[in-house]
Amino acid sequence: MTGNHKALVIGGSSGIGLAVSLELSKKCGSVLIVDRNEPEVAMPENVRFARCNLLTSVPFGIEGFDEADVLVITAGFGRIAPFETFHQKEIENVYQVNSVALTGIIRHFYPRMLESRPFHCAVMGSIAGLVSSPMISVYSATKAAVCRLAESLNIELETAGSKNRILNVAPGSIKGTRFNGACRTDLEQTERLASEIVEHMFNGDTLFIPEYDSIYGGVLQRYHDNPHRFGMESCRYKIDGGRMNPKPQMVTGYLSGTFDLFHIGHLNMLKRAKEYCDYLVVGVHKDASHKGKQTFIPFEERCEIIRNIKFVDKVIQSEPEDDAVWKKGIVKYDRLFVGSDYKGTERFRRYEEFFSDKNVEIIYFPYTQGTSSTRLRDALDAISRQK
Repeated sequence: MTGNHKALVIGGSSGIGLAVSLELSKKCGSVLIVDRNEPEVAMPENVRFARCNLLTSVPFGIEGFDEADVLVITAGFGRIAPFETFHQKEIENVYQVNSVALTGIIRHFYPRMLESRPFHCAVMGSIAGLVSSPMISVYSATKAAVCRLAESLNIELETAGSKNRILNVAPGSIKGTRFNGACRTDLEQTERLASEIVEHMFNGDTLFIPEYDSIYGGVLQRYHDNPHRFGMESCRYKIDGGRMNPKPQMVTGYLSGTFDLFHIGHLNMLKRAKEYCDYLVVGVHKDASHKGKQTFIPFEERCEIIRNIKFVDKVIQSEPEDDAVWKKGIVKYDRLFVGSDYKGTERFRRYEEFFSDKNVEIIYFPYTQGTSSTRLRDALDAISRQK
């Protein structure tokens, strides 16, 4: 192993991904972390961060992405709860992040894996993907897909004559991570496991089950001996364990606008908002009277345009005040998005005070130069005056 390696860690800002990123920073020339949120701790100088939400896109095109010869994918999430508590959108999100995006990234780098030069890769499966996993059924299903993908592709790589392999890391509970109940990553508890993952990956191993000898070898044996009994015991263990989370694991975002004369500025605003949430609700103003302007496109047509933007999950008619949407229970959003030109106004100071104890964050996006509805209206007015 040399310091010339360029590592790419998808989901390396927290949890075991953060610990792996720090471990790789000691062994590689550079590390690129791609995640939705910035790393929880200050990173070494050879580590760079790029923001990407796997719910909306895979991070192709990010500078340095294709230069990697070390790939680790740890992004993923899930919750312990009965299946009937899952929102359809939450199910789609879990599959998108845990399985679909991961498969797309592996496919992107697969030609490199087929080459003779070394390419090191590890993906985060789970022991839940190898056994019956009631009460984490959705998470388990997505991790089963990861486990089977890695196993199958390793056979294809061997058949093609490549020495490169994909390491399937299939842990049970990882102490010191949010999935195990921690408020934030405890690097003292995750450091050793991160070191073991990196070692197994560079050794070209195909499966690593942490604590196999002490715990999970026996778990797998009990499952194979009697899958039904194992499943029933597993279900009861989770119910009695007090770790059930009946609330859908989604960050809901909200923004409002008139969206008349739809242009690239509107699209960029919606795209950026979705990078900060799992479920984006957009309120469309009935008209532009609150700005003393007229609209050119009818309300229903504007709603239909927004409804068909891939970043948008739901469209509603906006309320006169954005906080009224939350107060009336129309959308109990977690994040409210607005342009930075509203920051410091009396209206949004009032919003900030109201939401200060309600776990709602107001995110101000900087205004970007370029196409604007005002410029388009001015151009249309100029044309109209010439006629």
